[in-house]
Amino acid sequence: MTIDASAKRAHDADLGSGPLTEDFVRERVAPLFSRVLAAQRGRSYLANHSLGRPLDATEDDVREGLGKWSAKLGDAWDDWAAEMAAFRSRLAALARAPRADCIVPKTSAGQGLRAVLNTYDRVPRVVATRGEFDSLDLILREYARRGRVTLAFVEPDERGLFTAPDMLKAIAAGADLVVVSQVMFQTGQAMPELAKIVAGAHAAGARVLLDVYHSLGVFPVDLAALDVDFAVGGSYKYLRGGPGACFLHVAPRHLDARLATLDTGWFAKDSPFTYARPDPPRYAAGGDAWLESTPAVLPLYQARAGQRFTQAIGVARLREYSLELQRRLVTLLAQRGVAAQGGTVDRGAFVTVRDRAAPALSAALEARGIVTDARGEWLRLCPDVLTTDKEMVAAAAALGELLGR
Repeated sequence: MTIDASAKRAHDADLGSGPLTEDFVRERVAPLFSRVLAAQRGRSYLANHSLGRPLDATEDDVREGLGKWSAKLGDAWDDWAAEMAAFRSRLAALARAPRADCIVPKTSAGQGLRAVLNTYDRVPRVVATRGEFDSLDLILREYARRGRVTLAFVEPDERGLFTAPDMLKAIAAGADLVVVSQVMFQTGQAMPELAKIVAGAHAAGARVLLDVYHSLGVFPVDLAALDVDFAVGGSYKYLRGGPGACFLHVAPRHLDARLATLDTGWFAKDSPFTYARPDPPRYAAGGDAWLESTPAVLPLYQARAGQRFTQAIGVARLREYSLELQRRLVTLLAQRGVAAQGGTVDRGAFVTVRDRAAPALSAALEARGIVTDARGEWLRLCPDVLTTDKEMVAAAAALGELLGR
């Protein structure tokens, strides 16, 4: 099949409905990724948890967005606005948000966090875990350093894991906003008793911002059922949409109550293209009031194929296959004397090996054509839907050899 034919099929492929197998993936899924697989031939990619592999259609979708610019110039905004609406609708469906306008396009998760922090007129008390990703962690610590928030961290236990009792204890000491990941980026831990943490925060009068970057597309996420106030995430990893295609979720109760942020811009006005300037400003209804200045439109096209692929193949099927692959990799590593964590329902999509030399191990694997990464003392290996058993066997053998086990 030619690359162009593969790209065309990426939006319309029949991806079936039964359990995924390596044979099925080779025949029906891999052709949708022919460009990246050809470009990376000879290398084993176990870092989908870092940057997801793009579909062939992604490149064509970006060309479409650019083509609107060339063909229509300023009139392209009609098409770009429609693509933004589709982006928001697909993410709302994937995250089970109550309605599409709850999803506010952002270029980073950190941009979403800042918008939330800037809803407070007084210095808010923030509780966060030490396990939050650097983009959120850095913003929180900088706001605290400048006296814009007071910040209390929940520490991990000796296993590097976080517990609900520790979270609830910190919340009870005083909180206005709780920041927590659904899956921790270093260890892959799925935050236990998340519903209890959200309920505890609300009982204490605090709002909750949930980071779903390592859970959306990994297992079914239901923001409506969790009843979180805010959520941030993006398409960089499991949704295969690359950098810049991120979002902030704002619960309908806050939209309906007209909760406002200082992070605003002319696209948040009720009629931005009339250029009227009433004082005070009149903001759009719902989530549109959380838009900022002129938005980046190409990330919307960049994210399209990955979102459609995830919807078409189904998150539940991806999760079942991911757990199967993780368990296989953990077993292969154990056969080489390497203890690893992964493949259980209380974890995300990647396997971890805890070792102080994790960065050096990742570099040594890279030299052998096996792409992984390390975050602190955790080596992370993510067998995604395209990973073959042969690749996992080779990775386990290489890591076992490097560790001398």
